Amino acid sequence: MKFSLADPGDGYIIHSYRDDGVIIGGNSFEHSLVVLPNRILADWRPRSFKDLEAVDFTGLKALNPDLVVLGTGPQQRFPNPSLYQSLTSAGIGLEIMSTPAACRTYNVLVSEGRRVAAALLFG
Repeated sequence: MKFSLADPGDGYIIHSYRDDGVIIGGNSFEHSLVVLPNRILADWRPRSFKDLEAVDFTGLKALNPDLVVLGTGPQQRFPNPSLYQSLTSAGIGLEIMSTPAACRTYNVLVSEGRRVAAALLFG
């Protein structure tokens, strides 16, 4: 699915989504990643939803976003709350949704100037 273009001054925008990856700034990413307005962490450790561990959320906490949008793949799935306790105890919001919905939500939040991180899983 291709998304509409946004002002590049807003930060990194997800331009399109496929079942196996995303395109950001003309670059294709086909593995789990974290997208922030000012940078891309192109090699996020978990490769799939079942690989998520507490350490993955602790790493997201260190990025100091106001909100993390977790894309769990083609379907919305909810990890055990004990895995993301480090985020919630630090007052960092977490929204869990399918990866296509997470891409769209991230773009909207970036365009609003929010400090958001999109943690995206595929497959």
